[in-house]
Amino acid sequence: MEIIKAILLGALQGLTEFLPVSSSGHLVLGSQLLDFQEQGLAFDVFVHFGTLVSVCIVFRKELAAMLAAPFAIFGGHADKEQKHYFLWDIYVVVATLPAVVVGLFLKDSIEGIFSNILVVYCMLFVTGVIMTITPRIKEQAVELNSPRALLIGCAQAMAILPGLSRSGSTIFAGMLLGLNREMVARFSFIMSIPAILGAGVLQSKDLINNPPEFSSLLVIGAGTVASAIAGYFAIILLLNVIRKNKLQYFGYYCLFLSSCGLLYTFFAN
Repeated sequence: MEIIKAILLGALQGLTEFLPVSSSGHLVLGSQLLDFQEQGLAFDVFVHFGTLVSVCIVFRKELAAMLAAPFAIFGGHADKEQKHYFLWDIYVVVATLPAVVVGLFLKDSIEGIFSNILVVYCMLFVTGVIMTITPRIKEQAVELNSPRALLIGCAQAMAILPGLSRSGSTIFAGMLLGLNREMVARFSFIMSIPAILGAGVLQSKDLINNPPEFSSLLVIGAGTVASAIAGYFAIILLLNVIRKNKLQYFGYYCLFLSSCGLLYTFFAN
């Protein structure tokens, strides 16, 4: 039974990590609804690793080009495309800096928020609002640069709050800056890689000190595979939705879920 719960939660993590509906918020809600006993640090780390695998598979060509670009630049034989990907290397580093600051200095302060369901519902409401606004934002044909990457990174850092979507916040920020929506989505997915890796590194010490029991490995593995598969299809789905400029439907879902949760919280007690 715990394996089934792990698969459901892993799939939920994979879908919501990239869809603009907040993975952290859904993981908190899903764990409580399913009464999943195995969900702890190890499960959280490994399902995030699953989503990392999915984004690396989808953007394998771009990532290979980004990894090769510095060698071409410093070798003095870079063409226009390699220079483009080298700039993206720089932009990803710049965009990651705010999340690094938050992770290093505010980690302990924020962890306690994850147990507050009211915060989750409120942040889901914010996610819903910003997603419903997206169809009204017009592209201004501006180019991505370091200052804009930093602002998008600030949006990513704020999305550490449970219920505030990382992908939704970063795509929304990029669109407000006038960037092409599909390009911003691709940048958002790629810049999630160091963010997910960084979160795993921060948690690795606790994971080493408190390793999962051997009996839990099958459950954790099932959740990890489910998150990777679901994450892959979530990325493909979101890219198609963005091309059609239909992000508002995710906003309606978040507003509905948030409203139901807030009503239940205030009137059920």
